[in-house]
Amino acid sequence: MTERVRVGVIGLGTVAQACHLPLLDRLGDRFELAALADLSPTLRRRLASRYRVPEDSQFASADQLLEGAGVDAVLVLTPGSHATICRAALERGLPVFVEKPLAYTLAEIDELATTAARHRGRLELGYMKLYDPAVVRVGAAAAARRDAGVPLRSIEVTVLHPPGEPQLEHARIVRSSDAPADALRALAAETERLRLTALGDGPEWLGRLYTDVLLGSVVHELALVRAFAGDPVSIDGADAWTAGTWPPSVAVEGRLSGGARMSVRWHYLPGYPAYREGVRLIWEDGSAELEFPAPYLLNAPTAIRIVERDATSRRDTAFTSYAEAFEEELIAFHGLIVDGTTPAAGIADGRADAVTCQRIVRRLAESLGLTIGGEAGAVPPAEADADATAPLGAVALQSSWATRPS
Repeated sequence: MTERVRVGVIGLGTVAQACHLPLLDRLGDRFELAALADLSPTLRRRLASRYRVPEDSQFASADQLLEGAGVDAVLVLTPGSHATICRAALERGLPVFVEKPLAYTLAEIDELATTAARHRGRLELGYMKLYDPAVVRVGAAAAARRDAGVPLRSIEVTVLHPPGEPQLEHARIVRSSDAPADALRALAAETERLRLTALGDGPEWLGRLYTDVLLGSVVHELALVRAFAGDPVSIDGADAWTAGTWPPSVAVEGRLSGGARMSVRWHYLPGYPAYREGVRLIWEDGSAELEFPAPYLLNAPTAIRIVERDATSRRDTAFTSYAEAFEEELIAFHGLIVDGTTPAAGIADGRADAVTCQRIVRRLAESLGLTIGGEAGAVPPAEADADATAPLGAVALQSSWATRPS
């Protein structure tokens, strides 16, 4: 028998509707969906009906749910920074699953870490790709080569990101426009305050790039880099283009411990037909490539190909996984609640990614002749053990995005 836990879901937007709610329902032997919270009365009413949540377990705010739902754990799926809600849940002794980004500022994350330590809190950060069996397999191949002393040369990531609407027609997303206007204004003002803390008084588009693109999407790629080779020790180049386009294309060049290089190319493409993400690891004696499906297509396959030497010839190993990464991370959350199992990503990982994203913004600002402030201005541009004089082998990127986008 599997212990069944009562969970509350805070935030009923796209990721909740497309992934977490149907999977919690599918995992009914592990979870009871006991309470819902959202600012929108329409979302609360319609999704409570869909998932059989009684009226007295529907709440208009996170605080109301935390006070009155009597749940064993919570999923925090709201937009924006999640630190305040997570901290409130941990203070009540509730295990937390939280979607990215964990928070917008290092100060928030450090306060959250202090709260977790004080209350022996447990938190899982929603980097679902870390639970994909294809990622686990490539991670094992990377660890085996590292243990054997085979140098990693490079990790190269390319994301082709189309608009969300065409990718979500299958998910029966409920839309609403009845969230209280004063609550939305307060959330927008808080986001702006946190951007100011993180970056100082810089251009508005740079703040949006930090919160919406880097912390809102690119952190998934940074989590993969960490899984395979650790966090980048420096960011050597950053670029964003094309002028007048939002979101822009983003390029990042970084350095990994041991001398390997990292590159990320993230493109938002309004006319592209389908999401595509490719990751390539290159060693001195072989390579591994992963191709990910659109994140909201549950149980769509992730494919890998590993190329290596076999005596005097080449051996290609192909592997395709249909296991759903979102489902696997919820199973891991159940393990965290019931057995205290350590998750694949937590508070420390969220902080590391915030540091990297601040370094990216700092490097981009420098290439534009801008002085970055806030936390990003104080973050060291590289780790203390990074060899800043080592040749890059390529010219560091210089931004061509010198005008503010619309």
